[in-house]
Amino acid sequence: MADDLNPSETVERPARSAQDLDDPTFRAGVVSLLGMLAYGELVSFFTVVADADRAPSTVKKVRLTEVAIREFEHHKLLAARLEELGAKPHEAMARFRPALDEWHRRCQPTDWYEGLMKVYAGSSIASDFYAECGRFVDPQTRALVEQVLDDADHYAYAKQELEAAIVRDPKLAARMALWGRRIVGEALSQAQRAAADNDELTALLVDDGSGRGLDLAEVMHLFTRITEAHTKRMEALGLSA
Repeated sequence: MADDLNPSETVERPARSAQDLDDPTFRAGVVSLLGMLAYGELVSFFTVVADADRAPSTVKKVRLTEVAIREFEHHKLLAARLEELGAKPHEAMARFRPALDEWHRRCQPTDWYEGLMKVYAGSSIASDFYAECGRFVDPQTRALVEQVLDDADHYAYAKQELEAAIVRDPKLAARMALWGRRIVGEALSQAQRAAADNDELTALLVDDGSGRGLDLAEVMHLFTRITEAHTKRMEALGLSA
């Protein structure tokens, strides 16, 4: 999903190293990112289970059950990395519960197709945000973040199902476009809130004078890139963003 972002529009920064983890401020930022992603994967597990419950056939239920298992495996990998860094996974996740829980509360799907669009559009926004943050961590953590985000089977499945459904019922397109706009607006709002409300995560992203973070204009462009990637995804389904 992060591949939808245009690398040419990012500014390359000096790479972080494992030695940077000796800096308490940097380590706290890495822990924050991992905590946010770990909680996101945990919630995603339950979300996929709910999608499987709504699935119209046993074939689809089994497919989504397999996806849910992988989401929980991702969570365990991230929790293990947090422990390697000396952090307590549940404490690292707790600070991000309000923003992520609020997004899910505001964007409860009412049927199978709305659940698919929530994954295709909303969860993709979150993944793009995690990928942007992952540019600023140490190599081992970055590799783990990329591994988790590259395993996007739920996203690919949602796209396949939506494409087929819109071909069968063109009237579905208008409803999915409207629902997509709602959940993406909420996703961007909560992502910005998560970044603004967490000093450690902000410190990871924003340049402190070392040249390794983003200036304020680049932070704003980060969200512009994410929005543009979403627009391309919607257009791929023949929908307006």
